[in-house]
Amino acid sequence: MTTGDLAGTERQTAPRADLSTGTLWSGILFGVGLVAFLDEAVFHQLLHWHHFYDRGTPALGLVSDGVFHAVSWLATIGGLFLLADLRRRGPLRWPRWWGGVLLGAGAFQLYDGTIQHKLLGIHQIRYVPDLIVYDVIWNVVAAALVVAGIVLTVRTRRAPASAG
Repeated sequence: MTTGDLAGTERQTAPRADLSTGTLWSGILFGVGLVAFLDEAVFHQLLHWHHFYDRGTPALGLVSDGVFHAVSWLATIGGLFLLADLRRRGPLRWPRWWGGVLLGAGAFQLYDGTIQHKLLGIHQIRYVPDLIVYDVIWNVVAAALVVAGIVLTVRTRRAPASAG
């Protein structure tokens, strides 16, 4: 049996439930990494609204941004490696993957807006007198992403796989 035959066999014998779960987790991991990367690039670097950790010195805030950036890239790359493996093993369910992306992105943003911003207070979205506007927009967008991700994930739970 050649390597090509083995790859073909793996592609045909990968269990659908395993591919479906893997597809969802690949999307979630990619979504977490993507939104964390966008948060860090836009709000930390471009707008200078906050650092990942604002309860210390500016130098500590900058280091915390670097660590946050590295972790966000690890999540993004991890999600893409899982995606590549899924594509190798069988037909990929793109709508399910996108549901995972939305779910992961929204869950991270909701966690950031509620736990990190409010409960732990390690940073705020922006340091302005009327912070409630920023908090509401941040968390409403996060909740909308979570709901969209859940809807797409539920709708694709039993949908047939499509060639990727």
